[in-house]
Amino acid sequence: MLSEVAHAVDTRVVVQGKRGPEVATVRGEAAGPDPQARYGSVLRAATADDLTHWDALHRQGEDLKWLLRARARERGLPVKIVAVEFTLDESLVTVSYSADERIELGGLISELRAHTRARVNFAAVGPREQAQMIGTLGACGRENCSSNHLQEFAPVSIRMARDQQLPLNPEKLSGPCGRLLCCLQYEHTQYLDLLADLPRKNARVCHTESGACGKVVKLNPLAGTVDVHTEGGMLTGVPAAQLTRAPEQAGGKSKRAEP
Repeated sequence: MLSEVAHAVDTRVVVQGKRGPEVATVRGEAAGPDPQARYGSVLRAATADDLTHWDALHRQGEDLKWLLRARARERGLPVKIVAVEFTLDESLVTVSYSADERIELGGLISELRAHTRARVNFAAVGPREQAQMIGTLGACGRENCSSNHLQEFAPVSIRMARDQQLPLNPEKLSGPCGRLLCCLQYEHTQYLDLLADLPRKNARVCHTESGACGKVVKLNPLAGTVDVHTEGGMLTGVPAAQLTRAPEQAGGKSKRAEP
C-alpha cells in the first residue's frame, strides 16, 4: 500500500524502487506530475527495525565489495567493483562495476552464493554513476549533486559553458567524475533568456548617447552589459539598452556568433 502522508525533509522512508524496496532519505518535495512513475513510490516511514536491518545490509555489501575486488584480482579480471547493494527484503543484490571492455563476470556469482541467497544482478556503470555511488565533494565544497539530490543525469554540453561566459578550462568545468559539471545546466535557460537581450559577439554597435561605434568583444549577461572595443581604440563596458546596431549591419541578417 502506498503512503499518502507527506514526509518531512531528511525523514528516512521505505521506497519501492526499480530494483525493489529500499531505504531512502527525503530531500525535498516531489517535482513533476507523476514522480512515482519515474523514481518509485514511498511505501511508509522507515521503522527502527528497518534502519537497523538496512545498516546491516550496507555493511554486508561493503564486505562483499572488497571480497569481490580481491577475487577479481586473483582471476586477472580487468574490472572495478564499485558497489554491492541489497534490497531491503534481500531478494536482490546488485553488483555495480566498471570495465573498459566486455568481460565475463559469471565466475564471481559463486563467491556471492556462499554469503547470500539473493538473486544477483551485475550492472555496468559509467564515471558519473561511480561518483554518485561513492560520494565526493564538488568544486563548491559541498557534497556532489548526484549523491545528494539528482535522480537522473541530464545532458550537459560545452555550449552551456560558452553561454555562461565561463573559461573553457577542462579542469574548471569537470566534476570529480571527469565529466562536465552537472550544475552547468541548472541556470542555462536563464542565461539564454539574458543573452537574447544582448547584441551578438563581434557585432558592430553604436552608443546611442555618444555616437561612438565599435565591435562587441565580450558579453556580460548577468549585468546586462557588453564590452565594446571602439574605433578609437578604447575598451568600454556599456549597458546593452544604450546600444544600436551599426548602420552597415542594420539591413543585413547575420548568424548569431558564439557568445
